[in-house]
Amino acid sequence: MNIAIPVTSDGQVEPRWGRAPMVAVATVDAGRITDWVVHQVGWDVAHDQGTEGSHHARIVRFLRENAVEAVVVDHMGQGMLHTLGKMGIPVIPARAADAREAVGQAVTTR
Repeated sequence: MNIAIPVTSDGQVEPRWGRAPMVAVATVDAGRITDWVVHQVGWDVAHDQGTEGSHHARIVRFLRENAVEAVVVDHMGQGMLHTLGKMGIPVIPARAADAREAVGQAVTTR
């Protein structure tokens, strides 16, 4: 299972999903993280370029390209929550400040 989480440069949970500069994609197998890849997505810059719909499409494309099956976040706007709901991608609240720990906790509570 691939889980996306917005991250800071020091490995913490980035509080802004749609404005995150970086997103990690964790591969989880048998309840443990087996791979962790940080992507420079630049959504902090791209967010205000173009329409909200084009920004959401950019995020959807990223999720599809990385076969993301769940997202762990601190905060997400209603529009994006609706989009992910239509995609069938669960949004799980981050329950730790450390991003890897937040993913680990999300897996054990699912």
